[in-house]
Amino acid sequence: MELAEHFFRHESGRLVAALTRVFGVHRLALAEDVAQHAFCRALEVWRLRGVPENPSAWLLTTAKNRALDLLRRERTESVFAAELDRHFRSDAELASALEEAFSAGSIRDEQLRMMFSCCPPSVPAVTQLTLILNVLCGFGAAEISGALLVSRAAMEKRITRGKRALSSKGELFNLSDAEFEARLGTVRRALYLLFNEGYHGASATTAVRPELCEEAIRLTALLCEHPPSATPTTQALLSLMCLNAARLPARLSADGALLPWSEQDRSAWDTHLLAEGLRRFELSAAGQHVSPFHLEAAIAVSHASAVSHEQTNWAGIVALYDRLLHLAPSPVAALGRAMALAERDGPARGLSELCDLEGSERLVSSPFHAAALGELSLRLGDLTAASEHFRVALSRARNDVERSYLRQRLARSGH
Repeated sequence: MELAEHFFRHESGRLVAALTRVFGVHRLALAEDVAQHAFCRALEVWRLRGVPENPSAWLLTTAKNRALDLLRRERTESVFAAELDRHFRSDAELASALEEAFSAGSIRDEQLRMMFSCCPPSVPAVTQLTLILNVLCGFGAAEISGALLVSRAAMEKRITRGKRALSSKGELFNLSDAEFEARLGTVRRALYLLFNEGYHGASATTAVRPELCEEAIRLTALLCEHPPSATPTTQALLSLMCLNAARLPARLSADGALLPWSEQDRSAWDTHLLAEGLRRFELSAAGQHVSPFHLEAAIAVSHASAVSHEQTNWAGIVALYDRLLHLAPSPVAALGRAMALAERDGPARGLSELCDLEGSERLVSSPFHAAALGELSLRLGDLTAASEHFRVALSRARNDVERSYLRQRLARSGH
């Protein structure tokens, strides 16, 4: 049931958000149980009768009916009866409240409130990402632990602690709260991290997780539907995601092998995402503020606008990296600048920059820095140095796809 899995990914957060409005965030587990019940019913019914014409509406109706049954039962026999009676004095009011909670506008707003609730500035970024993946994207502990290279037991504890903290707030974040602007930056950083985990994250099974990129784009687009959060910076973030995701179909060969940037087939790029990324970049130009997302998106625009790898405006990209490093210095951005310099001025210049790269010790958990050193050494004909660097990169590879690619590069160095 591939379709059921697809809809679980995309509908889980919508259902949980709507149900949380009805049950309250302190009963988040109950909201998740009702959403899970709807998906289980879908598997049963669709297997016998086939997938309905509008699966999304079917799931919403099933979840709504299940919630109505539970709430009616609780009004008469459960410990929540007094609490429910204060809010819903009759079955008619109960049904009306559920209809409102499951309307398109309410579901959108509740997803936003849930997103902001998952990202308090006081919570570590990895916990924010975990909550977003679990609550809003429907990923289980096993899948998240695999994506973030954490044991399943540790991930289950992290999810439990995160949800306990979320439930203890009593209610979801109010979008009109004075903290909205400050928390918006935290939400954007969490979604940026989510996208990067999909694009070139630390998964132990694959080098690319398109479903994580897709969820990051979906949630960022949701921010852009809400006027207070649809700022130029948010538009720049969405532009960056769309433009990078557009290139995903070309990152792997037909047999699943990683392809170097210079060997990728640009005709395989997703033209719809390219157009959307360029449109969002135009929207991000409003106002005077330039954020790191603006500069990263501008770099992505330069790549997307080039006819070929060789005809890319490398000088312009280096200049953008210079501004990015001035605004938000990081070893990852410095590595990108060094590789752009190698394209503009030759591999010797790029190699010199890589050797002097500040903060390179922060890259030892990934193969990227060592692989870049190996690549530029290979271009210079220094096969001994290239093989040494590729061996280091191979020891840091996170999955079989990366290992296969690095073995190929190692073979090119004659070792």
